Amino acid sequence: MIADPTLLLPLAVLWPMLLAGLALLPGWGSRMVLLLPLGPLPALAAALVASRDVPVALPGVLLDSGLELGATGALFLGGAATLWFWAGVYAAFYMRRDERPAGFALFWNLVLAGNLGVFIAADIVSFYVFFALVSLLAYPLVIHDRQPASMRAGTVYLVLAVCGEVAILVGLMLASFGAGGAIGIEAVRAGLALPSAHPAAVPLLIAGFGIKAGLMPLHVWLPVAHPAAPVPASAVLSGAIVKAGIFGLVAFLPLGMPAAVAGNVLMILGFSGLFLAALMGLAQAGAKAVLAYSTVSQMGLVMGVLGFALAGGSAPAAVLPAVALFALHHGLAKGALFLGVGLAPVCGRAWRWGLLGALAVLGSSLAGMQLLAGALVKSALKDQAGAFGATLIGLSALTTALAMARCLAVLPRAKSRCRPPLLMALPFLALSGAALWLPWLLYARITGETPLAADLRSLIFEAWPLGLAALMIAGAVAVGLKAPSLPEGDALGPVQRRVAALSAAARAAERAGSRSLRRSRPKPQTVIGEDLDRIEDVFREGAAAAILVLAIAGAVVAASLI
Repeated sequence: MIADPTLLLPLAVLWPMLLAGLALLPGWGSRMVLLLPLGPLPALAAALVASRDVPVALPGVLLDSGLELGATGALFLGGAATLWFWAGVYAAFYMRRDERPAGFALFWNLVLAGNLGVFIAADIVSFYVFFALVSLLAYPLVIHDRQPASMRAGTVYLVLAVCGEVAILVGLMLASFGAGGAIGIEAVRAGLALPSAHPAAVPLLIAGFGIKAGLMPLHVWLPVAHPAAPVPASAVLSGAIVKAGIFGLVAFLPLGMPAAVAGNVLMILGFSGLFLAALMGLAQAGAKAVLAYSTVSQMGLVMGVLGFALAGGSAPAAVLPAVALFALHHGLAKGALFLGVGLAPVCGRAWRWGLLGALAVLGSSLAGMQLLAGALVKSALKDQAGAFGATLIGLSALTTALAMARCLAVLPRAKSRCRPPLLMALPFLALSGAALWLPWLLYARITGETPLAADLRSLIFEAWPLGLAALMIAGAVAVGLKAPSLPEGDALGPVQRRVAALSAAARAAERAGSRSLRRSRPKPQTVIGEDLDRIEDVFREGAAAAILVLAIAGAVVAASLI
């Protein structure tokens, strides 16, 4: 037993880094996949027993930075560590025959360290380092199988991740300057609330963290990256890594001081994504893509509530517990849903019906079905979203339920009467149980209210969007209605087509002007040239996406200056 529980905080990030280092040793790499579940254990222990709001100094490290675990951070940390543990158990079996186990174990543990470090950083230096670690080093997990679709997804992910990092870095520098050079997160957040704060700091932070959290229209990386990654990586991408962006907003938004323009922009974009992303998920042909759009939708709900709180000057103590509780439920439930999609091909006959039933319960909880954990956590958010926001959250049950039904409809089928392996089924069941049980256990302690305070009549009345969704699903099945088709990444399609057309025109002009030179090149050089053309196309697509993101961020900054 550790004498000082606060020592668990540095151990929470050092331990997975040590495991990552072991993956580089000759003969150890392939075996380290089996040790993936060990990575988050110190962080899980810290979330349970470490002292709250007690700083842990790290002299000589990153400008004498430090670590600290608050009440909100403990919920994020505990939820992420739980998900990483069970996803690690799943990955230990799922990746056992993988061609690149050492690389997967290396980057899995490095991203884990960054993800956990974000929730316990006490200053902007350590926060930014951890955020960059989780953001940039998730790229190898996205492209792990090296398939063309994965490489395309990785390009989109990396370009937007870099744009987000730049926005966050500049925003933090401006915020620190406005706070008199302070680097502590609390001091920087307090400085952002001052009239002397730079007007671009908050919009830049919203844009940077919004990219990671899937804020529309900065969400385009998420629907292509999640389906491309291996199943356990998809689970942590959606359930835990996306929460780093939400936690960034939680940590730095100057709640308590009205910021009408930035707050209203965030609220509008968030609530718009709540509905639009769910509807886009209906047009997807793959279950993982549907779940990715569902994540964009659910994170839009959280960011809409945060935007309303920022615009109205709501006190942090009133908003953050509800946000943390919602993030806990969503992370566990969405992680379980992704693991369930990975289970579908190995569940035959009766096992498949059991899987479908469990997934239906999880989807219903996400939609907010009464008496399930999802309705409980949404009720806490409704109290902080105002009358109009609460109405939107209630109506979103309709679109979320439709998206979950679409996920079940396109679930992969088993090729035989196979039985699911225990080490894949157990993590799915454990995360499902935690998602459905933990919010009930923690609700009263976190919000100070009693669960099920409303009477049964009001609960039944509030369930009408789910009843309408059931009728719409039944009607669509009865008439054989087919869903429309929409490519993953939606907004990327027009951009990429335009870039491809421009690239083709540029290459045609180049060939017309230098045919004689091209004929004189030996064949190997021609092949290399063609390969470089393909690489150039990829970077051009990425540059176009970067320009689009920077233009949107610029518009947000301009709006804040009005």
